[in-house]
Amino acid sequence: MKERIVIKCGGSVLQKLSSSFFKSLAILQARYEIVIVHGGGPEIDEMLDTLHIQTKKKQGLRITTKEVLDVAAMVLCGKINKDLVIRLQQEGMNAVGISGCDAKILEAEMMNYEELGYVGEVKKVNIHVLECLLSHNMIPVISPIGVDEQCQMYNINADTAAGAIASELNAAHVLFVTDVPGILCEGSVLHTAEKKLLLELMENGTITGGMIPKVQAALASLQGNVESVVIVDGTASLIGSGEKIRGTTIKKEVVIG
Repeated sequence: MKERIVIKCGGSVLQKLSSSFFKSLAILQARYEIVIVHGGGPEIDEMLDTLHIQTKKKQGLRITTKEVLDVAAMVLCGKINKDLVIRLQQEGMNAVGISGCDAKILEAEMMNYEELGYVGEVKKVNIHVLECLLSHNMIPVISPIGVDEQCQMYNINADTAAGAIASELNAAHVLFVTDVPGILCEGSVLHTAEKKLLLELMENGTITGGMIPKVQAALASLQGNVESVVIVDGTASLIGSGEKIRGTTIKKEVVIG
């Protein structure tokens, strides 16, 4: 049986994904069962601006009113999701675009309505549909819109959704796709790292800016049966010599060499 990987594509990198990225996915599919979870923040912002709907963020999460939720669902479950499906199929892979509310894949519960509105956290992952798709050599492409027991939709952070799905699927690895080659330390890419080192690098200012939330999300995804999280560059091929996955691999226990 193939190992599984969950690939999280952030909204900021979606427009930068290269043809070599998708070609490398086709190669990886020979070795792994692949699930993709995507965000879409920049395109949601663009649509909200077009519709003159104000939006704010708190602690990295979008405050989601009913209007904002409708736009987020439209953008995430619509254009972004189908664009990714088409790109995968152009490289000969069978892909199916779905959302977390389909078959209640992502069962959610409200985080804090007074502060965040319709933002949910994952309560349960129902993987039956994903198992069926994977068994037929298809790639599920999932937008992070969840639903509660009363079928109320919620906007869910894509990093959180990817981690929860990976854990429930017993995925061996989670790949966080960015627009950088990995975590940089003194000008060079760290090939492997552990939590203690990464916390030190964030504290001493070696890891700064936009890499901090990426590292924090990666560490949060290192749960359940997930063996490693890899921060990879989506603007290039995911694999290097020997078909080894590029980037920085974060493991639960590793000796830095």
